Amino acid sequence: MVFVPHDWRLALATVVLAGLVDVALGEPPNALHPVVWMGRLIGALERVRPRGRPDAEFAFGVLIVAVTAGAAFAAGLTLTLVLEHAPWWVALPVGAGVLKTTFSLRGLVRAGREVQRALTAGTEAARAPLAALVSRSPDLDPPRIVSATVESLAENLTDSVVSPLLCYALFGLPGALAYRAINTMDAMLGYRDEREYVGKAAARCDDAANWVPTRITGVLLVAVSAVRGTAGPAWWGFRTQHQPQYGPNKTLAIATMAGSLGVQLQKPGAYVLGEATRPLTTDVIDDAVWRVWAAGGATVALAAVLAVMSARSVARELRKP
Repeated sequence: MVFVPHDWRLALATVVLAGLVDVALGEPPNALHPVVWMGRLIGALERVRPRGRPDAEFAFGVLIVAVTAGAAFAAGLTLTLVLEHAPWWVALPVGAGVLKTTFSLRGLVRAGREVQRALTAGTEAARAPLAALVSRSPDLDPPRIVSATVESLAENLTDSVVSPLLCYALFGLPGALAYRAINTMDAMLGYRDEREYVGKAAARCDDAANWVPTRITGVLLVAVSAVRGTAGPAWWGFRTQHQPQYGPNKTLAIATMAGSLGVQLQKPGAYVLGEATRPLTTDVIDDAVWRVWAAGGATVALAAVLAVMSARSVARELRKP
């Protein structure tokens, strides 16, 4: 908590301004985006990894995690120390701008909307935007495309919004940037293919970092579902439909979303979540997007409250003799 701004008003304003910037402006140019820089570093390290020896690849994967997450944490810490001595009218926009690069609610919603719009024009038109959102077989029919889109919206709500904002509220910019580095490593390396061993460390760190936020995501989805009168089914999905054999976090938010929407979400050859009380049409994506917006807004509010509490705690510690 020592890395959160010591002034609670600055901590509060930073979270709120970052949320407003995300909604109003979206992502900065790639040349200015820290996540793009992280991706380039991870890609460069991955290209020189040892090959053909699982133990050596795993050890190199640990090194990639240490270097990338360590660099992100150090950059965040350096910036935090600099901003502590800057006037508020510098610290606020800079801090909020950097924080915004660690999460993307608008981008997540836009990706879902693009699939929905394309699907109204035909199945073939939806394949390209779907591939940008989630890795699935290209021969899905329209209901399966809707399912894949809703699943990705629910799962990525944690990665894209909840986790980085909560990390900031508790650990400041160093925590938010380090989380984003770990999550980016998992997205690039955490696959069961030729990258399996080099990506194991990143995947395990990502599981650990997202364990608590994923459960908070589920609770937030239940809470916002109350507005639509589906909190009960959402809670049922949260409590009974999660299938941990696919990972400690992967299906929890998806199961909650399935219950809230009254649909059955399925990844072919893997999980089947929820009970179908309505067909998987493009209207389901509409309803899922509303829940993502609502839960994302609730996350910003929660992060703001936690950041204020963290800042006040730090201030009290600093006042002690």
